Amino acid sequence: MPHYYSEKQTSPLNLTKINLKVGNEFFPMYSGSGVFSKKKLDKGTELLAKNLLIQPVWDVLDLGCGIGIVGIYAKKMFPSINLFMSDVNERAVFLARKNAKLNQVEAKVRQSDGFNKISEEFDAVIFNPPQVAGKEVCFRLIEESFKHLKKGGILEIVARHNKGGKTLSEKMNSLFDNVKDVAKGSGYRVYVSQKN
Repeated sequence: MPHYYSEKQTSPLNLTKINLKVGNEFFPMYSGSGVFSKKKLDKGTELLAKNLLIQPVWDVLDLGCGIGIVGIYAKKMFPSINLFMSDVNERAVFLARKNAKLNQVEAKVRQSDGFNKISEEFDAVIFNPPQVAGKEVCFRLIEESFKHLKKGGILEIVARHNKGGKTLSEKMNSLFDNVKDVAKGSGYRVYVSQKN
């Protein structure tokens, strides 16, 4: 049985159009079966989107982008960023491309398991780790993100603090030698580390 973090989905797509609200902004989005949080914006993703620490003209990767809401929101808020979005899930990538077009956002969207098809370096990597996929997967994505960040670049993630998030923040601290909570709500926290 495929998960939203599986490469291929076997269920019918059931393409639907939904409206997602981040802050005061509404975004029309295509969604379908076999993707993360297919009907609404989950609380963690919303907290991450509303607390992005990215800067103009940065190269930004929305890792594990799902249908693309965080990346698209980031590009709308900071139009001068160079946006990359990636997901292991072929269907999520298809929908993220459609949604970038629908919201008139320019983005490079790529299907990739972590960074296996991504060679670029970034000023920021943002993601909502697939905690249900297990700690090893999340740790690998944090390690790969570290390697693909430019000097001074940031990794910004969201997780449920008491459901494994604390462990992820400790992993970030061990790699980057720094981590801070920049936001919290509904049991989630946004953790940020900078590559010095």
